Amino acid sequence: MSRQRRHVLAGFAALTLLAFLWADLSGPAPDPWLTLRQVGWGLMHPSLPALPALTYAAALTVAFALCGVALGAGAGLLLAPLYQFTPVRWLCVSVRAVHELFWALLLLNITGLSPTTGILAIGLPYAGIFAKVFAEYLEEASPAPSRALPRATGQITRLLWANLPQCLPQMRSYALYRVECGMRSSAVLGFIGLPTLGFQLETYFRQAHYDQAIVVLAVFFALILPLRYWLRWRLALLFILAGAALLAAQPVPPMADGAWLRFFQDIVPAPIRLDQPMLPWLDKVLIGQAWPGAINTLVLSQIALALSALLAAVAFPMIVPRVSGRIGAAVGHGLLVLVRSTPEYMLAFVLLQVFGPSMLPAILALGLHNGAIIAHLMGRHASTLTLRHDAPRGLTLWGWELFPRLSGSFWALCLYRWEIIIRESAIMGILGITTLGFYVQRNVQELRLDRVVLLLLVTIGITLAVDHLSRRLRRTMRLGNDLRIETSRGQWRT
Repeated sequence: MSRQRRHVLAGFAALTLLAFLWADLSGPAPDPWLTLRQVGWGLMHPSLPALPALTYAAALTVAFALCGVALGAGAGLLLAPLYQFTPVRWLCVSVRAVHELFWALLLLNITGLSPTTGILAIGLPYAGIFAKVFAEYLEEASPAPSRALPRATGQITRLLWANLPQCLPQMRSYALYRVECGMRSSAVLGFIGLPTLGFQLETYFRQAHYDQAIVVLAVFFALILPLRYWLRWRLALLFILAGAALLAAQPVPPMADGAWLRFFQDIVPAPIRLDQPMLPWLDKVLIGQAWPGAINTLVLSQIALALSALLAAVAFPMIVPRVSGRIGAAVGHGLLVLVRSTPEYMLAFVLLQVFGPSMLPAILALGLHNGAIIAHLMGRHASTLTLRHDAPRGLTLWGWELFPRLSGSFWALCLYRWEIIIRESAIMGILGITTLGFYVQRNVQELRLDRVVLLLLVTIGITLAVDHLSRRLRRTMRLGNDLRIETSRGQWRT
């Protein structure tokens, strides 16, 4: 291991220790064993909720995901050729730095509890993500087909007939992965009132109807786990149109006239609107809310990142047949897919019922979810390595060959997930943990949208700073500039 890598890892270990000392890991909690017994009883004695309502919520979950991803993919495809221009790139970076739940909380003040809110909450950040990824695909396309065209051929024609056809397979694969992410986002939007499966899950858990909540979770897994089998490309347009028709028929609570005008008035800082001094307002928002929220967000994300790395390092051999055997690899693969398919917010909400309000449920949820993602990718990569014919098996293979050979990719993936964990840590505040999301939600409830916007700008700034730091650390640790990210289940992209 290089000296630079050792120094960076030592620094991360020290930060994690400081974060542990700062973190609030205990709080007024119910008896966890009592709650676990009740959840276990519900697991062993599931009770079917009202079937029409459950079916409708499941259909809306799929519809929001498909329409939101379709909007994001379409906008991203249009922005991808322009991503090289700084204003477009910064626009995309900014919209994807805001989590879907934050977008939804903001949009509720304009479009209310409507399908538009859900579609835009998913589509806006996904547009920035799609634009970045699609731009990379287009940049990596072979120049040979474009050179074969006449010199007078315009750039749009070259894009449509030379570059885009080469990238369509990768784009389709990545869009399928994003639909899986969209399903998780769609379910989570139910926690703020949209009628998806998340709304049903929250309702049953808060009422301690664990037998019915287990069925809702089972329906969600039944939709997302076999996604690549039931979502076929030749039927994608039909699915999207059916989802749009279902959402169009969704009854929408009325919004008062002038919601757009009031929104744009309310996001103007109060001192400007009311002709008051600016400094007391900035002190109240930045020092009183943004500062403690940012500190707690960073503390939570640091511990969650360390837990993710630990779990991934231990768990990725589970899906390598030469380490755990064929049966063990199949079981491990199923377990990792199940955990990574569970939305981290939903998992944190469930753990909150067991451990009570503290950082612990969020840390466990983020660590399990992100650790499973990293472990899944690492295990898939390990299965493709060429090994000696006399290579050992079991834990010896993992400790002496697989992990040393994959350590560069492992640390690069951990640093890549760091920025994502920051975004996810911020939204945990909606569950009552005092991260930035806690103050965002409180100001939304008080209709102080000017404070909400400033807090979201702070969130964007932290996310961009961590992303920039992550890239610099990857270079310092000599992990390479190319990062393998997931495009669909079990596939890699460099």
